[in-house]
This record gives sequence, C-alpha cells and structure tokens, in this order.
Amino acid sequence: MLMISGLSKTYRGGVCALRKIDLEIPRGLFGLLGPNGAGKTTLMKILATLLDADEGRVTIDDIDALKDKAAVRRLLGYLPQDSGLYPTLTAWQMLDYLARLKGVSRANERSSQIEALLERVNLSSERARKLGEFSGGMRQRFGVAQALLGDPKLLIVDEPTAGLDPQERVRFHNLLSDIASDVVVLLSTHIVSDVSNICSRMAIIRRGEIIATCAPQDALGELTGRVWEATVAREEAARLKPRLAVVSTQMSSGAVRLRVISDNGCPGDGFAPASPTLEDYYFSLVDRPAREG
Repeated sequence: MLMISGLSKTYRGGVCALRKIDLEIPRGLFGLLGPNGAGKTTLMKILATLLDADEGRVTIDDIDALKDKAAVRRLLGYLPQDSGLYPTLTAWQMLDYLARLKGVSRANERSSQIEALLERVNLSSERARKLGEFSGGMRQRFGVAQALLGDPKLLIVDEPTAGLDPQERVRFHNLLSDIASDVVVLLSTHIVSDVSNICSRMAIIRRGEIIATCAPQDALGELTGRVWEATVAREEAARLKPRLAVVSTQMSSGAVRLRVISDNGCPGDGFAPASPTLEDYYFSLVDRPAREG
C-alpha cells in the first residue's frame, strides 16, 4: 500500500508543481492521468526519491519514504519517461550491470534473475542484441525488465507508451497488467486509453491538484444519459460552443462533430444520445476552467 498525504512542491521562481496531494494506492494498477505540465512527473520523482518534497508524508508498507530513502529504493522499481540506456551494450550486459548496482553479487543469482526477466518481457531472443538497435517498444519492455530487478514492491512508470505504435501499446498494457497482480504499479500518463484499458483505479491531476479519484467504470456511470453528440456546420459549432459544455470537437468532412455534456436532457436540435467514454469524463474536468472562463 502506498499512502500520500498533504504532499506539496514549489520550485524556485514560485512555480507550484504540487498542492496538498492526498492519494491511497493499493496493490494493482493505478493510473495517474493529467495533461502535460500538470505535476505528474514531479510526483513520480518525489516517490522515486529523486526529488525532495516541501511538505507532506509518503509511506510504503509503513516505511517513511521521505525520510528513509535507502529503504524505499530497496522496494522500488522505476521506469522514467526517458530512461538512459547504453546503446553499445547488449540487453544481457545492461541488466547484468544494473543487477550488480542493485547488490545482486552472485553470478548465478544474477543470471537466473536476468533470464526470468527477459522471458517475462518477451525479449529472451534479443538478449545478445545491442540496445541501440531496439525499437521503441522493445526499449520500453526492456525498461520494465530493469525496473523489476530486485523484486520491487512498487513499480513507477512515467509516460510509458508515448511514441509507441498501437500494437506495441497493447503489448505493453498486457505486460503491466501481468505485473500488477503482484505489486503496486503506478502509471503516470496523459493518454486516456492507457488508463481506461488496464487500470482498476485512477486519479486525475490538474495544475498540481488531484481533482478526481475513482474507478474508470464509476466515472462512466457518472456520465450515463448526460453525453450528447451532433454534427454541425463550422459556423453553427462556433455559435453553440459558448453556451454548451463541449467536451470534444472533431472535424468530419468539412463539418464539426460536437460532444457535449448536458444535465437537462437534449441540448438542442440535431443532438443524439452518445455512450460516455473516459475521455468525456477526463476532458469535462480538465477543460472545465477554459469553458467556464
């Protein structure tokens, strides 16, 4: 169990990155969803002991993560947004090197662990291939393997599917789902489908604050009967936007497809009921100030 209470961080110059963050994260996959610049990476770095918080408390299995960083690092696996890999080393050589840094001193123990991890991330056949030759998806799966060295109890992954093609994204989702049966996996992302596809719980962060915490299915339940859609001319869309709670717009054959949230039934002629999505919920919260302002 990961417990976060009253966590705040302000950078030099007065930029407030986190404001009194409170989260309770059990074993399994937990999604932290928010736009770029919302504070996700700052939170991930604090949890990974790479950055100090100004105030607050973080505990992992009763360990004070802000005070006993050495103990946390023994429980932690971390896959940052940009993980530094030595391109001239093979997958096996890199994992062997990292295992030594993590204190796995016996060669047979390292060998056994590395073989199991490469098998788990489906890279066994690439053990002798140089990391500089890996595709983006292979690099991300290798990143998970290095993060799992030492059997961590908490795995933090920051924007793991950015830049991956759809097939590699599915593979990565399946890998994280498998891992989450044993540990706490905290997935930080701005891609809504990453959360909707695999996370049982989620939080939405905006401007350094948690604005919602729920299960994805509960978020969809909140929007049942409230989402409407219409395809209208551009001029009509410009007229409707100021007076409706528009959650998304999409150009379609020269027209505009509007999705809106209405608490009072059909918002106007041409609108039809639409099945809610997690993107509707996300944009209704994240974009609310822009719509109301």
